[in-house]
Amino acid sequence: MKPEGWDRQLYTPEQRARRDASRWTMVQGVLAPVQFLICLISAALVIRYLVTGEGYMAATVSVVIKTFALYAIMITGAIWEKEVFGQYLLADAFFWEDMVSFAVIALHTVYIVALIAGSMQPQQLMMLALVAYVAYAVNAAQFLWKLRVARLGAC
Repeated sequence: MKPEGWDRQLYTPEQRARRDASRWTMVQGVLAPVQFLICLISAALVIRYLVTGEGYMAATVSVVIKTFALYAIMITGAIWEKEVFGQYLLADAFFWEDMVSFAVIALHTVYIVALIAGSMQPQQLMMLALVAYVAYAVNAAQFLWKLRVARLGAC
């Protein structure tokens, strides 16, 4: 049964074969839950700092780790898209997921730049991290929806 609103196939038979043969499919399958776990831990540390004023260094390190995990999954995801769809990003099947990913990366990158430049106070940095994490959660939900669609056989 296809979810409502899905009239087109997510993958052509050729793309599905390339997806299944790509080692980057497994890399994405491992990195995605690892990044999600990092995000949960980091969000807890950030919220702890915002509530108690304690643990700024731990929260900061966790946001930096989360950012590098995000960069890793985006780079490997672009390679995966190239192998499966013939272009590095913005393939029709993942256009909106990639667009939201750009916003997520931009927010994380602004955090890193502001941290290095010292242009924001710790409280502001942590609020920015939370905004980035909310955007990441939206993006993760997009990809989970695509995974659900794929498992239902709509792709």
